[in-house]
Amino acid sequence: MAEIDVAYLRSWIGRTAEASDIVTPGLVARFRATLAPHLLMTEAAPPALHWCVCLPDTPMDALGPDGHALKGGFLPPVPLPRRMWAGGAVMTTGVLRAGDVVLRRSRIEDVTLKTGRSGPLCFVAVKHDYLVNARIVISERHDIVYRGETDLKASPSPAPAPAEQPEADLRETVDATPVLLFRYSALTFNAHRIHYDDPYVREVEGYDGLVVHGPLQATLMLNAAARLAGRTPEHFSYRGLAPLTAGRTFDVCAARDGEAIRTWTQSDGGTVHMKGEGRW
Repeated sequence: MAEIDVAYLRSWIGRTAEASDIVTPGLVARFRATLAPHLLMTEAAPPALHWCVCLPDTPMDALGPDGHALKGGFLPPVPLPRRMWAGGAVMTTGVLRAGDVVLRRSRIEDVTLKTGRSGPLCFVAVKHDYLVNARIVISERHDIVYRGETDLKASPSPAPAPAEQPEADLRETVDATPVLLFRYSALTFNAHRIHYDDPYVREVEGYDGLVVHGPLQATLMLNAAARLAGRTPEHFSYRGLAPLTAGRTFDVCAARDGEAIRTWTQSDGGTVHMKGEGRW
């Protein structure tokens, strides 16, 4: 692999983009139909619906082999083929409602190169502000990670040891079926093949099944914290720890921790796949 020119990639820092959209009643209804009963139900749109608006409408001929948009536009052309959600943070100061006209302003905040067990990792931090009537209602930091090709002949990495978690005050089981993944991909206009193309995800990416979306897990955790508290957290941070694959059930958990609420997704055997924390 050619050496990664970090200075060149960092020249993308400061680039901006804008997109606008309408929160339609149909979108809110489809979001609720897909994720009920795991949502905070109010007159407003449920928390995390913002990940379903202002989406890139990339033409088919501008998609890469993995289904993502080709690199080098708004996002820097990181010369690593695998892209995933690493984590992020959502700051909520208002709500979205059916009929709202939303403007999303995006900015590349940082580009950093690190080395992991599998080789180089490039992290791109993007800030998104969602405005309604010229007022920011949601501000988000989204962390994207790029990694190299998967060596399918190498011995698989050992599964993370089960983590000790607090007693959950709220625990719900979700069936990670291919249909759930398909519907969430449709809601978010996500063409990444790891969520629907079983031969590709096994033979190219090296996973043992279709991958459950990072934002889908974060959506369920954010709503678990909101339901436990009776209101949406003003600040919600989340971080991916281990891939979660379909064809099994997993638990969405939330536990009070002083003034905060800790959240996590956990599969059979105790593996924690994503952690989050809500604060007010």
